[in-house]
Amino acid sequence: MTRYKLTVEYDGTPYVGWQSQANGRSVQGAIEEAFLRLVTDRVVVKGAGRTDTGVHATGQVAHVDFPRDWPAMKLMDALNAHLRPEPVAIVDTEIVGEDFDARFSAKARHYLYRIVDRRAPLAIDLDRAWHVRTRLDVAAMAEAAKRLLGTHDFTTFRAARCQAKSPMKTLDRLDVVRDGDAVLVRASARSFLHNQVRSMVGSLKQVGIGLWSADDLAAALAEADRTACGPVAPAAGLTLVKVDY
Repeated sequence: MTRYKLTVEYDGTPYVGWQSQANGRSVQGAIEEAFLRLVTDRVVVKGAGRTDTGVHATGQVAHVDFPRDWPAMKLMDALNAHLRPEPVAIVDTEIVGEDFDARFSAKARHYLYRIVDRRAPLAIDLDRAWHVRTRLDVAAMAEAAKRLLGTHDFTTFRAARCQAKSPMKTLDRLDVVRDGDAVLVRASARSFLHNQVRSMVGSLKQVGIGLWSADDLAAALAEADRTACGPVAPAAGLTLVKVDY
């Protein structure tokens, strides 16, 4: 067996998420089906993060043990050929040691959330951003975001079905900047709770439209109560952009 590290890009719109599930098509399932066209034995593709329904990736990472010793680029080309017309692409492949694990070897995960705050509906950015018709106060959002940095109990921003053993997480980065009609929220941490990024973005939007202050956001965090969270931002605006090792 040879272990390969795969870097994966995908449009999450048609999938139930990364992880294989009984209720619909997954990104993991699509890649494993491509492998089945290369070898008769099923291989399991293990990802760095279990992105939800509708969430995208430009830098998801996975590993797989493949029963053939192929050059990395040969495997990448073969997988991409068999993935068509799925909106999934293997953008890089490399051979790694048996001690490499896409999930447990990761040192940081980086997400980007895009909001487009304009009156007109989305065309190009449909299913790629959260459309908000109210102009957001990005400076207020950026200042409030600082209150979430560091190590905290993030229960407020944790999905009820989250399977993490502890709500304690260390948030290393939460930047909010404007780029024309887009508001970009970048979040980085070693790991995140289920729905943490979307929950934080939804609460920051409350600051952006003037319903919450930075103190209100800090108070919601301190509550450690899911009911204190603002509306959760839609999945379409979220992209897993990079995983560090």
